Amino acid sequence: MKYDAVIIGGGIVGLATAYQILRSKPGSQVAVLEKEAEVGLHQTGRNSGVIHSGGYYRPDSLKAKNCIQGRKELLSFCEEREVSLSKLGKVIVASRQEELPVLDQIIEKGVANGVSLERVGIERLREIEPHVKALAGIWIPDVYSVSFREVARKLADAIKEMGGSVLCQQKVCKIGADGMVETESKSFDSHFVINCAGLFSDRLAKASGLEVPFRIIPFRGEYFEISPEKRGLVKGLIYPVPDPRFPFLGVHLTRMVDGRVEAGPNAVLATAREGYKKSDFVWNDLKGVLGYSGFWKMAMRYWSAGCYEVVRSFSKKQFVKDAQRLVPELKEKDLEPGGSGVRAQVVLPNGKLLDDFALMKKGRIVHVLNAPSPAATASFAIGRHIADLLQESP
Repeated sequence: MKYDAVIIGGGIVGLATAYQILRSKPGSQVAVLEKEAEVGLHQTGRNSGVIHSGGYYRPDSLKAKNCIQGRKELLSFCEEREVSLSKLGKVIVASRQEELPVLDQIIEKGVANGVSLERVGIERLREIEPHVKALAGIWIPDVYSVSFREVARKLADAIKEMGGSVLCQQKVCKIGADGMVETESKSFDSHFVINCAGLFSDRLAKASGLEVPFRIIPFRGEYFEISPEKRGLVKGLIYPVPDPRFPFLGVHLTRMVDGRVEAGPNAVLATAREGYKKSDFVWNDLKGVLGYSGFWKMAMRYWSAGCYEVVRSFSKKQFVKDAQRLVPELKEKDLEPGGSGVRAQVVLPNGKLLDDFALMKKGRIVHVLNAPSPAATASFAIGRHIADLLQESP
């Protein structure tokens, strides 16, 4: 069969792309190829489940534009497909004097992006989150919690209903410039190919002949779960003021759609691209990191923060201290080991972390090369943008 489009990767971005292609051009022959036994098992299914408001991001960035547009479609899809949602709201709290100006910067960005938010004092914060400790904060009421793995499953169902295919256990080995995609067991001939392979997207792009000027570095985010009897200390989402030098949001407290409450994640270098445990190790993955000059420049630039993340990874006591900055009543015994995820983060040759989405197109192939948070929230908009690219191409 000659496909109109083959999408590599059954995460939420790949699935949303297939969904948008089928919506824009009904009857198209579209296939999603996923290497695992089911969809949404990696970045999609291992994040904190937050549907972001879009308040953090630079107004002219792809993150801001796609987050704002994408969340509307995502919420609509969840309503149509009866995906469970919890509207919880979020507070961003400053616990130090030097963090107060950053609150103003976030408000400025949020207003520019059309986000409903307000700066609040400690009395109002205590009304929203009675156990929080802060000097001041920002209240964003329009923030939701969802299971993105459930969204991925519902997207797969919708794709099949529209005549598309979602084929699991199809690990892609090669992308040809002619649109031929080869897996370990089959070949797929396609007019367009969309590379949404997440942690491995840069490798597939290079294998297809694209000159990729950067590299994905895997960062593991580790979570603790607050014990059931202490979940009442957190009503919704409690975030610290983020460090403006990094695209990570810091350890925060998140009430999940199923009622659980998580603390995390941190951000430590992973020694495997799918290294969800500290002991996970793939030499080829680590060699790719150590052999990249951009990594060493990043390490020199952010060595202090990097060392702190490693210490916090191995020290529950230090992790709890950061959680106590938000809610002092939390004790070490209240936190139990939780899950983890690995973030695919592009590091530029100069050592800087790319703080925006990155797509590259060459011929009939589109590569999604940097899609960290809020990519899950923005996925429907990213997918629609790719569908529009294909419509414009001959």
